[in-house]
Order: sequence, then C-alpha cells, then structure tokens
Amino acid sequence: MWNSLLHSIAPTDVLDIVATSVLIYYLVLLIRGTRAVQILTGVLVLVALLGFATFLNLLLLGTILKLALLGAAVSLPIIFQPELRRALERLGRGGIFRSEDVERQNRAEDRSMSILARTAFLLSREKIGALIVIEQQTGLKEFVESGTILGANLSAELLLSIFSPRSPLHDGAAIVRESTVEAAGCLLPLAEQSLGEPRLGTRHRAALGLSEQTDAVVIVVSESGTVAVARDGKLTRAIEEEPRLFRFLLAATRPHRDPGTMRRDLVRNLRARLTPPRKTAVHDHAADHPT
Repeated sequence: MWNSLLHSIAPTDVLDIVATSVLIYYLVLLIRGTRAVQILTGVLVLVALLGFATFLNLLLLGTILKLALLGAAVSLPIIFQPELRRALERLGRGGIFRSEDVERQNRAEDRSMSILARTAFLLSREKIGALIVIEQQTGLKEFVESGTILGANLSAELLLSIFSPRSPLHDGAAIVRESTVEAAGCLLPLAEQSLGEPRLGTRHRAALGLSEQTDAVVIVVSESGTVAVARDGKLTRAIEEEPRLFRFLLAATRPHRDPGTMRRDLVRNLRARLTPPRKTAVHDHAADHPT
C-alpha cells in the first residue's frame, strides 16, 4: 500500500506542496496581528455553519449562509485593500522573503535616528504636535509633492522650527529620507476609524493611513505630550523614554540590502525559524521590547 502510494507521488507534487505551504506561511505572517484575522475567523465560522446546515439538510439556513458567503467573497477585496496593497508592495521590493533576524550592521542612519528621537521628546516636553515620516524603500514622491519641498539637511533645530505653532508648515507631516528633510507640510491619507476601536486623533489616523499603504515609519507626537510610532498599519503604545524610541527606530528601519543577500534570505529565514535554539549555560536577560 505504502509502496504504491510513494510511486504515485511525483517530484512535482512535492514541489507543489512545499510551494503552497510557504505561500500560506507568509500569508499568515502578513495578516498576523491585523483586523484581517478576525474577519477571516468570521468567514470560517460561516463556512462551518454552512457545512453543518448542508449535513443536516437545513435548506433555508443553507441558502441564507450561501448568500452571506457570496456577499463576503465580493467584499473581501475591499475590506482587505490595505493588506493586499502592502503585500503587493512587499512582493515588488522582495520584502516578503526577507529575514527579519538578519544581524544589523552599523549604518549611517544611526545619527538620523538619534536626531529624530531627541527631537520627538523635545517636542513632547513642549506639548507640540508633530508628524515625522521616515521614508524607506517605498517612494513617497506623491506625498512629498503635496507639501513644501525643502531638501535640507536633517537637524533637530530644523524640525523644531517646522513644527513650531507659528510656522505655516506645522499642520502637515515632515518627510525624512536618510539624512535629508525632503518636505514639510505634507498631506497624508487617513486610516478608517473602525467600530469598537479607541477613537484616534487626526495625526494618529494619518500616521496609520500612510503606514498601511507604504513601508514608512511614522513618529507621532500628540499635543498632550505622548510619543508613538506607526508601522505596518499598527500603532505602538506611548513611548516614554528617548533611548527606547531610538532603539525602536533602529529596529524598525531596514538597512539597504545587496541583491546577492536577498536571494539567500528565504532559505535563511526558514532555517532560522525551523531550527530550535541551542541551549546555553548563560541565562538570557529579559529584553526591553518597545510596545
């Protein structure tokens, strides 16, 4: 029996199973921690109820559930628009198959992150609201053109003057690329306010909206003095210390990658996740992860 089963499996069947498994794995990673998980759970519940109604021959209930699933199938691309757009952008720049555990090198951006963290808390102490966008691999030209183009060297003094209440540019966002403030007073897309979620201000919704559509990291300073960061459509809790914000920005911003390194990322990522960590005699200390 087993011999006949093994003879009936072709190498292409194994390749098909492995490719499908990898695709499902990265789709789960993509939607993990987002609203898509709850929506997919609801769809699976409808499918389970439909199977139950079909098994018991409940015609009326089955018809209603089929119509509900048909409506859900039509509306899913609309509901998942931010997730789909982010997935396609990550696929276009090769980000889906990149390892998140690659050892980070010393980068020129360290100084920029230090300036941004210091500026955020200077603004926080003065109770001045601000939106600072850190551009990564997705271009933000359309948002840069919506504001006033500066092309100035990044400095804390420049950002403080931009977000000063008397400045004509303080209402919009400042967009930073590497060590340059590209523009200020820029308009950002607003994230939709979902029912059941805490009500957010315009700055936080703008930060979430841009982070849903691009890979940008957005620093939000509210007029109450709280500092938070939006990334991948998620907003952190209030960050209360400058060193912690600096470490978070270093972890959130991605270094530039060589094309040769990108080809090895898929295998390295899968091997790192499948291989159990080695036991050592040294006790690990609890890491301070920003929330």
